[in-house]
Amino acid sequence: MDNRHAIGSWISGPRAAAEDMGVEFGYRGQQLGLPEEGPGSVARPGRRFAALFIDWALCLLIAYGLLSAGRAQSASNWTLLVFTVLSVLTVGTVGFTPGKRLLGLRVVAEGGGRISLPRVVVRTVLLVLVIPAVVWDRDGRGLHDRLSRAVQVRL
Repeated sequence: MDNRHAIGSWISGPRAAAEDMGVEFGYRGQQLGLPEEGPGSVARPGRRFAALFIDWALCLLIAYGLLSAGRAQSASNWTLLVFTVLSVLTVGTVGFTPGKRLLGLRVVAEGGGRISLPRVVVRTVLLVLVIPAVVWDRDGRGLHDRLSRAVQVRL
């Protein structure tokens, strides 16, 4: 007997198998009261990863050029510090990092509006730890966003 359809595969996961069986989960962000598409909808993972890559590359350039005296070994530690400071300052004040702005993303509070500075600090510390960022809920938010009660949306 072949039960793969009932339990899903390791690639598609249990959500895909449940959807194939007729379970309706709704769209990402529906539970948060966000639109399905367009401005204000939950940002897709590809854009979020691309924004993170842009921010990391920018921080690496700053760390290598200004702080590590040209030593590649120490640039990675400085990059993490620059990334932390950049994230806290930019998300805490304008709601986005340079990479997020280039790709049309913004970090907002769950109910809308700006995210408070203490929540930005919690979000950034968890993001720097990496593990919370790769654990997602059904709305596509990383654990760092969920614990800081934030969501990344399209502009």
